[in-house]
Amino acid sequence: MIPKESTIRIARPTDNLAQVKEQYIKGLGFQLIFEFINHEGFDGVIIGHGVHPYHLEFTHHRGEHVGRAPTKDNLLVFYIPEMELWKQACLSMELAGFNKVTSYNPYWDKQGLTYEDIDGYRVVLQNE
Repeated sequence: MIPKESTIRIARPTDNLAQVKEQYIKGLGFQLIFEFINHEGFDGVIIGHGVHPYHLEFTHHRGEHVGRAPTKDNLLVFYIPEMELWKQACLSMELAGFNKVTSYNPYWDKQGLTYEDIDGYRVVLQNE
């Protein structure tokens, strides 16, 4: 059993570490928690919110190429019920350089907007 106090960390590789870090910090209001350089051939960043029990980790393995997202349905979904906060979050995503895209699954377009990062991974801001 996983204790309630646990933090979840979602990790993925990137070829664009500096740009991804900036996009997610600016677009979602995340904060840099930790950064590492050449840890056994890996560079990386861990970002998150001080009040939420989740982190995102992006890594780059030196000398390796990982390419873009494998499908258009690799999503992080954030539910933002308050309309004004949702609109502000959508604007932040666009200002951070995320591309607004039509969702692969049309469900997400009914009450939300989908954004694609520099690597082709997608973030849905759902207004519900």
